Amino acid sequence: MASRDLVIGVIFLIQTMVGILGNFCLLYHYLLLYFTRCRLRPTDLIAKHLTVANSLFLLCKGVPQTMAAFGWNSFPSDFGCKLLFYLHRVSRGVSLGGTCLLSVFQAITINPRDSSWTKLKRKALKHIDFSIFLCWALYMLANILFPIHVTGKWSNRSISVRKDLGYCSVISSKKITQLVQAALLSFPDVLCLGLMIWASSSMVFILHRHRQRVQHIHRLNDVSPRSSAESRATQSILVLKSTFVSFYSLSSIFQVCIILFDDPSWLLVSISALINGCFPSACPFILMNSISRPLCCWRSPSEHWC
Repeated sequence: MASRDLVIGVIFLIQTMVGILGNFCLLYHYLLLYFTRCRLRPTDLIAKHLTVANSLFLLCKGVPQTMAAFGWNSFPSDFGCKLLFYLHRVSRGVSLGGTCLLSVFQAITINPRDSSWTKLKRKALKHIDFSIFLCWALYMLANILFPIHVTGKWSNRSISVRKDLGYCSVISSKKITQLVQAALLSFPDVLCLGLMIWASSSMVFILHRHRQRVQHIHRLNDVSPRSSAESRATQSILVLKSTFVSFYSLSSIFQVCIILFDDPSWLLVSISALINGCFPSACPFILMNSISRPLCCWRSPSEHWC
């Protein structure tokens, strides 16, 4: 094994282990809330599905990529490669859609109560489960044809041109076809990014206006200002969104380069895979910072709220 493969394998291993540990800890937190009969907030429901998607991504992408970097090229089989690649694409899409839902829902809910968006808040609460289900369904359908172009590295099929992606290979086609497919697959991603930018801009404006009002009240009452739990949660989601957009933009640039090059280099493929795994690994730790409440909060004699 070459020293460069060993270094990349160790980096993949650390990234995957840290990411899986963080996501599993967050899932354990939500399971604990469920078994203690606490009611999750709508943002927690979205974050739970986001955590599941990130865990699936790391298991289907990070683990086989780590094994390939250490020289275990006989894994997976042709069918296993197709399945892992499909699940990796679906989980990546749900991660994008979940982050978008989290940003948009937070932008809607932090609007003042006297806002004209009061009705929209109520509708958002009613349709949050359907929105999560629709996100999973859309990305499962959008990527259903993707495994056709993916094959195992040790497949017996006689294919002249392949692109090595580490643990799998992609059958090369005409560049025009590749660009059209990339454009079609990128459309929902671009739409989600646009919604995230709108939601984050709205949250920044609302937080800035709220902070100015609070500072004015505190000056009149001679009270030291403190950041509210709502503001801290919103700020953590802004950090989450900024982290995602940064890594996603870099990932998109590298993926376009891999599409355009007939024979992408080992370094290009490895860096692209590492960047792809950065957000699923960092996401749970960003979400943990927003969990600053007690395990259960009593609201009424008949309800537990978290």
